[in-house]
Amino acid sequence: MESGLSVGTPGVLAALALAHEKYGKLPWSDLFQPAIALSREGFAVSPRLAKLLAEAKPESFAPEARAYLFNAEGRPWPSGYRLANPALAETFDLIARQGPKAFYQGDLAKEIADAVQHDPRGPGKLTAEDLAKYRAKLREPLCVPYRAYEICGAGPPSSGAVAVSQVLALIAPFDLGQNKLTAEPVHLIAEAERLAFADRARYLADPDFVSIPVKGLLDPAYLNQRRALIAPDRSAPHVTAGEPPNARQGTFGRDATQESIGTSQISIVDDDGNALSMTTTIEQSFGSRLMVRGFLLNNQLTDFSFLPTDEDGRPAANRVEPGKRPRSSMDPTIVFASGRELRYVLGSPGGPAIVLFVVKGLIGLIDWRLDPQAAADLVNFGSTGEEFILEPDAGFDGLATDISKLGHQVKRVSLTSGLHIIAVTDKGLEGGADKRREGLAIGD
Repeated sequence: MESGLSVGTPGVLAALALAHEKYGKLPWSDLFQPAIALSREGFAVSPRLAKLLAEAKPESFAPEARAYLFNAEGRPWPSGYRLANPALAETFDLIARQGPKAFYQGDLAKEIADAVQHDPRGPGKLTAEDLAKYRAKLREPLCVPYRAYEICGAGPPSSGAVAVSQVLALIAPFDLGQNKLTAEPVHLIAEAERLAFADRARYLADPDFVSIPVKGLLDPAYLNQRRALIAPDRSAPHVTAGEPPNARQGTFGRDATQESIGTSQISIVDDDGNALSMTTTIEQSFGSRLMVRGFLLNNQLTDFSFLPTDEDGRPAANRVEPGKRPRSSMDPTIVFASGRELRYVLGSPGGPAIVLFVVKGLIGLIDWRLDPQAAADLVNFGSTGEEFILEPDAGFDGLATDISKLGHQVKRVSLTSGLHIIAVTDKGLEGGADKRREGLAIGD
């Protein structure tokens, strides 16, 4: 999990460069100046970062990362400590001057590959050639109707939009009511999520390597069959993947992917009405805990199935293969009203729980007519499998009791969504962010 063995080719910079090539207005080098200044001047360690570091073992970090995040005695920097990163400033300056090729080719690419291949905690196989060959890809968004809106999200290899779309389609015929946190609507949402996650685990992966039945998974007749499995007054004891049309039945093995959380979300609407929802990740918190020239490398390969085949010998769709992108749960989302009128921009970190958080946010905004902050503040709940997970806040003990009476296996765990939401209203823009993750909504 925390070694060079888990590092995949970093793709965010290539994606940003492609976006700039298609849509950018400012010179490439200008975009880096605020980040260069912040890296040199430093920032105050936040309470959440201090807590994460206090819970981490210094020895799990490679030497450069350990020296940056901990003092000489191995103690993490406390909240309020000003943490500068001059090495990262130099890296940003290099990329600003020479473009993305400075990252994917030349000395920096060789240093990344060398660090991965010689990590004493576990050497990986990433090469300079892997970086040089990497290309970002444009993919079509997945857009589906829900109530009076069109919900657009990120399709495969991310599973986010497919799973969220399935959940919304499954619950669409139900009245979720105005009393948002009663057991009845929460139960319906969780059961729909269980069905979506069962399909997700079986069928979703990189479409360049696997024939994914996206249309089949969202086929109305298939969804009607799946919806019939949702009992309004009782949780299903066990949920399995369905058999959607256009799928090669029997060729998809059971999945053994174990996802972590180390993701960030940015939601933006500018003065011209342009919107961006961007979810970016290095997988686990602090990624592989391997640092090169001031930046942490991901441990993204852990997003693949840990086993290439299931117990019946069938290959998992999300198995490791050369050049393949791992399945993720990211779902940066943009919502339109009729006539493609921008209405909401949202997304969240959270590993597989991203699906739960985005679903909660959308239902809060659309069904329960909450403002962005109230939607972000809602208790986090849902199911990614057999258990129903709910935040441990004592104020929701009654909900936990009621939902357990419907047959759910309730597990109380901390769920920090990181939802960032913007609503476009007649009065202007309204923003909301999950304060549990130190999120912030600002405007100018």
